[in-house]
Amino acid sequence: MVDSCLRNPGLSFLAQTMRTLASPYMQWAKTRSKARFNLATSGLVSYPLSQLPVRLDQLELTRGGDYGYAPLREAIAAHCRVSARNVVTATGTSMANHLAMAALLEPGDEVLVEHPTYELLLSALEYLQASIRRFYRTPESGCALDPDAVKQAISPRTRLIVLTNLHNPSSALAAQAELDAVGEIARRNGARVLVDEVYLDAVFESTPRSAFHLGHEFVTTNSLTKVYGLSGLRCGWILAEESLARRIYLLDDLFGVNPAYPAELLSEIAFAHLGEIRARARSLLETNRQYLNAFLATRGDLETRPLTHGTVVFPKLLTGDVESFCRLLREKYETSAVPGAFFEMPRHFRIGIGGETAALLPSLERLGAALDEFGARA
Repeated sequence: MVDSCLRNPGLSFLAQTMRTLASPYMQWAKTRSKARFNLATSGLVSYPLSQLPVRLDQLELTRGGDYGYAPLREAIAAHCRVSARNVVTATGTSMANHLAMAALLEPGDEVLVEHPTYELLLSALEYLQASIRRFYRTPESGCALDPDAVKQAISPRTRLIVLTNLHNPSSALAAQAELDAVGEIARRNGARVLVDEVYLDAVFESTPRSAFHLGHEFVTTNSLTKVYGLSGLRCGWILAEESLARRIYLLDDLFGVNPAYPAELLSEIAFAHLGEIRARARSLLETNRQYLNAFLATRGDLETRPLTHGTVVFPKLLTGDVESFCRLLREKYETSAVPGAFFEMPRHFRIGIGGETAALLPSLERLGAALDEFGARA
């Protein structure tokens, strides 16, 4: 590699760039988000392994090579109401997003991305050397998806539109009519639409079907990580037309080669019992959402709408610097929340409500005390 870099200075620069590129949010989440009271986590508290009906003798360490573990692909296909040929398994939604974008894009391709959005999507696109344009989901609208904003921002060079549904960080739900309209915009432009749906199953009443069903322009990603409390299984997937799905599987040979087989087996078992796991998630989130909304109704120092579904809310702090507030919250009140700068909205911060209710209540009390102290200082 050293000899190659000496012969090709451009390669040396690229190698250095690839070494230093990273996700600021993930670095923060892994090293600075830990606190006694955690409002920074966006997923559900872990589902106990002891509650999965699995015996040790059901697990194996390795399996024969293939593109995806067939029983798991079939379980995902049944859950999403698609053909198994449209399913690509991946290590969580983040790797699913990376693989999908890498398969769809060439260096320099233009990508239209929502604002605000999940930081890791932008970092992955920068790694893939995409040219990034933005369209806006405004806080005044509750961060609703506005097809007109997409239409105004798209250019003839746009090859991909990227959005999240439920929206991360606001939990706004995009209706099928809005997604249909975005699909039509993409179709007229010869572009695709990638929808990260990792939070979509947190709409427990009449859960919308995947946007994949809306047309061949759509590619969607999801996982069991956020809504079901099964993050440790890293069970993610991509839904794509058959030829693209095959291309993504071949691309994954460069990254994962073969997944961890015990995780695949446990994921298959989880799908077989997803009804019970989902009921636990629904009960917890509905209870926690009531407590969150009651808390938010008392806060004149925050601007946000009541949470109707999802695991996170994204309030605006009306007075003062959010970074300073989050530092006070963490250092004095032992409670973490995600600064909005990670979502390009520095006057906001993100609160997650997926923890146990017994932990959420004192977390909200400490958040309130920190807001009171911070406001008194202003």
